[in-house]
Amino acid sequence: MPSLAFASHSPLSGANTSWILTSTALVLFMTLPGLALFYGGLVRSKNVLSILMQCFAIAGLASILWLLVGYSLAFGEGNAYIGDFSKVLMVGITRDTLSGDIPEGLFMLFQMTFAIITPALIIGGFAERMKFTAVLLFSGLWLLAVYAPVTHWVWGGGWLGQMGLYDFAGGTVVHITAGVAALVAALVLGPRRGFPKTPMMPHNLTMTVTGAGMLWVGWFGFNGGSALAANGDAAMAMLVTHISASTGALTWAAIEWKKFGKASVLGAVTGMVAGLGTITPASGFVGPGGALIIGLSAGIVCFYCTVYIKQKLKIDDSLDVFPVHGVGGILGTFLAGIFSATTLGAFSGYGFADGISTMGEQVMVQLTGIGATFVYTAIVTYVLLKLVGMMTGGLRVSEEQEEQGLDQVEHDESGYSL
Repeated sequence: MPSLAFASHSPLSGANTSWILTSTALVLFMTLPGLALFYGGLVRSKNVLSILMQCFAIAGLASILWLLVGYSLAFGEGNAYIGDFSKVLMVGITRDTLSGDIPEGLFMLFQMTFAIITPALIIGGFAERMKFTAVLLFSGLWLLAVYAPVTHWVWGGGWLGQMGLYDFAGGTVVHITAGVAALVAALVLGPRRGFPKTPMMPHNLTMTVTGAGMLWVGWFGFNGGSALAANGDAAMAMLVTHISASTGALTWAAIEWKKFGKASVLGAVTGMVAGLGTITPASGFVGPGGALIIGLSAGIVCFYCTVYIKQKLKIDDSLDVFPVHGVGGILGTFLAGIFSATTLGAFSGYGFADGISTMGEQVMVQLTGIGATFVYTAIVTYVLLKLVGMMTGGLRVSEEQEEQGLDQVEHDESGYSL
């Protein structure tokens, strides 16, 4: 995402402002209702409301924290590692203040929708077993301690952005951070009661497919809006996003067809999400040919990572956040360093970052970003989970409460009254 926080001011562009207004609505649409329905359908019926509630509550909590201090920590000038408090409560920023050629209030709001969806993605790692109070406390602390600093590193003028890291719309900032946090949460909390012997099938795939469709549409704002302008970069980002999603869906379905004799609906929508997550960091730097390879890679790599983590390692990352989003973010960030090259014929992209002249240099910067984001997120997430566990008397509900279901235990409601 091109940083506008320190760009030279120019007259307000009505076209760019209109596009980012639209993109902001599309990205929020990804979380509410897209991700909420996608995740809600994947859990058992006794926990569907808990997932919807967690998505809604995180949206509200993240919005308030972003206004209070999150935006300032991410996009305040600060230093190479963290912003400052100059933009707390948007102090000094009026409706006429510009960030580049769009209102800074709009830039802040667009970034807020990213801050909403990232901790919401982590829900899939601890679904069906974490206390609601622990979810809220962890999500708020994680937003400030992990998301805001990494955002500053990449998009706020920090050290990774200065190195020339290619992350157009959130491969490191969103998908690696959320995926790694979900994996750590799954390990710290332990598996759901009965995992892996008891089948825990999605209770409503119709809901999941509906949410997946909303994610696909909303992702055009996620990636296309990250150009921060209504221009060719936005158009190409949308095109490659769609190509990668389509290829990821068909690739995952084809693997299932070959292995099991049938292609599942769940597999197709999961492959689509893998394709979307993997193209995200590369979407502003690669062409359609590169997107085709990236989507194909996403379908293959994320499929086998999902199988390995669930069946071999027996880690209960309930809704496969790490193998789909985390691995997808890692893969896409790496491949951005390759397919951004202008010498690959039909698979060429649009060139390396300023000051970088070879594919090897760009790939090394990409690997640095992947490694730093992975390690930092894993360590801080682990510490936060342990801290929240002490503050809330344990992260998990009891075995009896888990058996009863979080809808009744945490909210005294039921998703279905039949």
